[in-house]
Amino acid sequence: MNKGVITITDAEFETEVLTAEQPVLVYFWASWCGPCQLMSPVINLAAATYSDRLKIVKMEADPNPVAIKQYQVEGLPALRLVRGKELLESVEGVIGKEKLLSLLDQHLNNN
Repeated sequence: MNKGVITITDAEFETEVLTAEQPVLVYFWASWCGPCQLMSPVINLAAATYSDRLKIVKMEADPNPVAIKQYQVEGLPALRLVRGKELLESVEGVIGKEKLLSLLDQHLNNN
C-alpha cells in the first residue's frame, strides 16, 4: 500500500519531519493558491514513486506559521527537503514532474 502524502501541522512537525528516520519532503500549500493545485498531482506522483525511501508531508501555510517562519517560506507552493534537522533543498514556485524527480533522485541516490 502506498504511504501517500501525510497532512501535518506545526504541532506534529518535530515528530513527523525532524525526527523521521528517512528524508522528508515538506510541501507548503494554501487552498487559495492556484499554482499549488498544479503541484498536487506531482507531489502525489513523488509519494507513489519514492514511498520506500522518502516521506512526504504537506502543510497548509496559513494555520502553521511556525514551520513557515522556520523554513523561510516566502512564496507558495514551496518545497523543503529535510533530513534530520538539515535542509537539503529548498524550492519555491511550481516545478515540473521531471525537475522534482531529478531533484529527489540527486539526494536520495547519494545516501
